[in-house]
Parts: sequence; structure tokens; C-alpha cells
Amino acid sequence: MNNRDSSDIERLRGVLSRIRFASEDGQFAVCDLELPKRRLPITIVGNILSTRPGESVEVTGRWRDDPTYGRQFRIQAIRKILPKTREGIEKYLASDMMRGIGPTLAARIVDHFGDNTLEILEDEPERIVEVEGIGEKRAAKILEAWEEDRLVHRLMVALRSHGVSAAMAVKIYQRFGSEALGIIERNPYRLVEEIRGIGFQTADEIARHFGIEKDSPARLRAGLMHVVESAHDEGHVFLPRPIVEHRAKELLGASIGALEDPLVELAMGGQLVIEERGGDRPPAIFSVAAHRAEVGAARHLRRLAGGTGRLSLREESPQRRLDEIERRWGIELAAAQRRAVLSVFEQPLAVITGGPGTGKTTIVRAICEMASQLGQKVRLAAPTGRAAKRMAEATGRDAKTIHRLLEFSFEKGGFQFDEDRPLELDVLVVDEASMIDVYLLYSLVRALPQGASLVFVGDIDQLPSVGPGQVLSDLIDSRLGSVVRLTEIFRQAEESAIVVNAHRINAGELPFSPKARKEELVDFYTINAANPELAHRRIMELATERVPEAFGFDPMRDVQILSPMYRGAVGCQMLNQQLQQHFCGDQPFLKRGDRTFYRGDRVMQTRNNYEEDVFNGDIGRVVDVDVEEKELVVSFDGQRVRYRGSSLDQLTLAYAITVHKSQGSEYPAVIIPVTTQHYVMLQRNLLYTAVTRGEKLVILVGTKRAVKIAVENDGAAKRYTRLAQRLQVEGAP
Repeated sequence: MNNRDSSDIERLRGVLSRIRFASEDGQFAVCDLELPKRRLPITIVGNILSTRPGESVEVTGRWRDDPTYGRQFRIQAIRKILPKTREGIEKYLASDMMRGIGPTLAARIVDHFGDNTLEILEDEPERIVEVEGIGEKRAAKILEAWEEDRLVHRLMVALRSHGVSAAMAVKIYQRFGSEALGIIERNPYRLVEEIRGIGFQTADEIARHFGIEKDSPARLRAGLMHVVESAHDEGHVFLPRPIVEHRAKELLGASIGALEDPLVELAMGGQLVIEERGGDRPPAIFSVAAHRAEVGAARHLRRLAGGTGRLSLREESPQRRLDEIERRWGIELAAAQRRAVLSVFEQPLAVITGGPGTGKTTIVRAICEMASQLGQKVRLAAPTGRAAKRMAEATGRDAKTIHRLLEFSFEKGGFQFDEDRPLELDVLVVDEASMIDVYLLYSLVRALPQGASLVFVGDIDQLPSVGPGQVLSDLIDSRLGSVVRLTEIFRQAEESAIVVNAHRINAGELPFSPKARKEELVDFYTINAANPELAHRRIMELATERVPEAFGFDPMRDVQILSPMYRGAVGCQMLNQQLQQHFCGDQPFLKRGDRTFYRGDRVMQTRNNYEEDVFNGDIGRVVDVDVEEKELVVSFDGQRVRYRGSSLDQLTLAYAITVHKSQGSEYPAVIIPVTTQHYVMLQRNLLYTAVTRGEKLVILVGTKRAVKIAVENDGAAKRYTRLAQRLQVEGAP
């Protein structure tokens, strides 16, 4: 079939019946469009804006013969038209925006009002109570959804050329209500500040549409704020002033001189902090929140390190107690392990770091045992729910996420423990410390009582935190407390090819696949796939058939795909959509904008939800879908959480997740695509982190060249932080 574009623009009218694929940003979709008098639907591709399945639409565009996917209609413009047929009206009313109306109720409403249903809802909405089974409460919910749909559509029409998706238009409406368009017209940069997911580029395009000048002070201030705050996504706590100026100049098309006054205004207005660094080093520019967190964390860490930990107040020799524990447990700790345990009894701030198989869990158990014998109250915590659960299982003691330990209250706003109400403990042991960013560190250390001992346990060679900072690295570099590095792999761990290969990767050596007799299973495999498309097929086969059949793993619970990237043939997005259809495609489902969730889906919470006590990275299963009420229930290890409306935006599919999202978790079986398509992400610490997530099985799928590139690439990006320097200098800001 020829790859050609028709030069004739056509206009088609039909019903949008199905979204086969939709990008996360809502800018591209592949859909089925049902046309009158045509038996099979056609395929349309492009930006479908605010339209949804079940709606009648008019599409303008051109036909194209794609060499891979066949004949498609490429969208240039699309607009929603009110359906005229009874079937079309029913689908429209049952769409995901109309809360409280499912297919059954939609049919009853159309049966009652007939072809005039939409006109009646528009002109006489109060008549909805005439329909059997609709009382005042349900009528209010339906009419609220109807009004919201109309207003969101108007908002979407106004913003459609700026790439604002339907889901984003809903967020804007929910934040600003009926005043949304007026607010956006006056100052579109408020969208960046107040709407999660809208960046400066989108707001800037809207601003140009409304005639806001390129050199407007509001635009320059917004651009500078965007540069500083977006640096947090790269892990930076601050940026040197020349970098801020250069990035802002490129972003705004303004001279550095024109940025001087807006930068001063932001600092004077308390939105940015400009900190002089002395010597010939340029000033550091922080957001106010990041500066407060780093300075505050350093102050409280120095307070803890400068005190006398309650453990070290005991005259009894900790060495003797450790000897007794070894005899009772029937073990002999290595010299580094003993040094790590005893360091906690010598200084109130300790860091213990090491890779898999180096005995960190045994050390934590010994610390807890010795402290308890001394009558000290020990608490255990970790950044994620899964890491806390593993910590509890390994030690036999209660462990909580840091958020739960500090008791975040949605009603009262913020953590309930701080310097004015410190935690009741003598010793706090924090696992997976490499995941802690500067904000969480500040919240944690400010809540520790005077005289407490703090122990950080983690792997310095793993990926740093997703949020700003490199806390574990800075603590080690500062030498404020004791630091013990564990390097010896113990005999039992040496039998695991996963552990051995993790250390080989960390040392810059290629991993190996253990030799096995025919039909014998091992715990580490490398499967060759010459290109991403072949890798995709191999991964689908492994996840759905080969691994579950050979090892007896539950494919929905035990097998986790860890991809370096979100897009591409072996990216999370495509793998998730295909695995969803394989496992749950015949189950009841709920649509939210461009997303679809089926009963049985494996999903991940993507933001901290303190009200429901679920946190970023928690993985659960969709156990119930209520099509009528447009809500679903997710079980997180038995904890059931309801989602509806905008809260559904907190969920994403989790058959495949990024390596960053896997930190703090372990899975029975891990499948990792390693292809040159993800060249920018082929880094040693990323591959090392992915491999260490596997408990019983790790499979690399890709090319030896890609693995070699990753292993040899030890150039982790520099992060701008000042925590280590603040910890080294007494009285530093």
C-alpha cells in the first residue's frame, strides 16, 4: 500500500465509538468513527480535543494510507454536535462526564423524553425528575454534571488551539468555576501556578492569544519562576544565577538585562531566594519552599548530631550486648556489620550504605534488638508503603511510611508532628534513604526530639530521589555523622545471580546469564531482541505466558515490567495498554477523558492522597467498577479506596512502570527492556536499580550493545544542592 496523502480535504459526520489509543497528554488519539450507512467504522487519528466516545462529531481532515496501519483519516479539526438519534442521545448521556447516568438510566431518560431529550435538558432541566427512579438528590447530581459539561465544552472550544485536553479543561473549571475564561484572559499564567499539569509553554501560548505582550512583567516573572521550579524535576534544589538567566533568556526570548528587574521583584516579593555563595561562585537561586526545606533540614540535622544520643548515654558496653545477640542468633557478624551496628551507639546520626546481599537487614535487626534491651523506643520508617512493608517483614517489627509516621492530616493541613510536637521515640531507623528528597527530609528531622538517634540505611549507588536533592549522598559527603559502607557479599547472596549481576553492573562489568542444564530454571536471563518491536513481542510473551507457566508466578501480582521510558514500543504506555486488553479487556470499564480502567486492572497511585491514606507509588487492583455512578474501587493490599471524577487522575496503569517509580519496592519477577531506543536513559545506576528490584527472577530483553552502553555510562547528572556544605559549616544558613 502506498504511503501517500490525499490533497482533498473532506468533512465527515458520525459517532465516535471507541478510543483505541490515547497519549497521556491528550494530544494524539486513534479512534473508531461510525459513519451512517457504513457497516464498519473508519479509523481517525489526531487530537480529538474535548470529544468522547458516544458523541456525534464532525471531523475535517484528509485520508492517508499508512504503510503499517492501513487507511486512516487524519484530523485537522473536530467539533462535537448534539446527537439526533435515540441511540446517539443514549450514548451521549451515558458518557463519562455525565455523573449519575449509566446506560440503563440513559435509556429510561430517552424513553421518557424521546428525540427532544437534549433540548429539554437544555431549556427545562428541572423536568429530569419526571423520569422514574430519579429523585431530587440524583437530579441535582445529573444537572450539575450537565452544566459542568456545557461549561467545560465552552472552555475547551476557547482553548482548543492551545493543546488543552478535555481532562485539563475539567481541572481548570473545577478550580475557577464559571469565572475560568475571565481569569485566564486576565492572567493565563495563573494556570501554571494553580493547575497541576499545565506548563509555562501552554500558558504562554494562551497569553499570546489574548494579546499579552512578550515583554510583559507578568510574563517575565512567570518565566523565571518556571525555570527555577522546573529545575526541581531534574533533581536540583537550586540553580546558579547564570543558568537561570540563560534558560530564561532562551525560554522568553528576552535579554538578560530585561530579566534583572523581574528577578529582583520576585526576590523582594518573597517568591524566590537569591543566596550569595562567596568567592567567585555565582549566587544560587532557590524557590522559597526549596530554600526553607534545605536550610531547615540542615539546622535540625546539626542539632541532632551535636547532641548526645540516648543510646550513647549508657555505660554498659554495647560490644558485649552485640556478642550476646550473635550467640543467641547463632551468627557471626562481619567486621563491617559490627562496625555499622556499634556506630549507632557512638554517634546520634549514622549512615549505613551497601548494595544487595551485604547484610543491611541483619544490621537493622541487631540495632533494634540492642536498643530495645536498653529500654529505648525504636521506630522504623521508609519512604514508600512497599518499602515499609518489606522492612516490617524482615525485622518482625512495625514499620510505617514516613508520611504515616508523621501523621499527615488532610483536615488540619500538613504533618501533625514537628518541632512543636515531636515524635515519641529514642531511635529512628529509616530504610531506602536514597529515595528521600529535601522536602521529606525536612519534614522528618524537624519532628525528631532532642537526644534522639537517627539512622539512615540505603544504597548510595541506586537512583537518587525523584524529588529535588541527593540527601543520602550529601549526608555521606558532609561527614556530619558516622558512615559505614558495606561491600562484602555474603555467601547465601553469592548464590543469587541477581545479586552478583547487580554488583557486576555497579562495578562497570557486563551481567552474565548463569549456565543451566536443559529444563533447569535460573534467576537471571538475557533475551536478545534486535529491535524495539521484537523486544515488545518478547516482553508480551514473557509477561503473559512464559514466565507464569515456567515459574508459577501470578502474572497480575508477581510479574512487573520496569521500563526506562514512558513512550515507544517498549515504553510503559504501549505495554500497559496491550497488557490491559490481554488481561481485562472483557471486564466492565470506566472512562475518564482519554483513560480507561477495567475491573481487574493493575493500577498505581501517582500522587500522595493523605485523605485516603494512599501514596505515590502504591500499587493496587481495581476490584469494582460502578458504571452508573462513574466510580471505581481500588484495593491496596486490602485497603479499599473509592475514585470518581478528578480523583481518577491520580491513577495510572501499572503492568509496566518506570524504574524511578519502582524504587523502594521489590517484585518476585522483573522484566526490563534494554534497547538503544532508550539511549538517553541507558545509565548504570538506572539499570542497577532495576535489577535490584527483582527478588527471584530478572530478565533483560534487548541487545547486548544497549546493556554495554548502560553499564559503561556512569555519568550521573550533577544535582545542584547545598545540603552537604550547610552540614559542614556550623552556623551556615
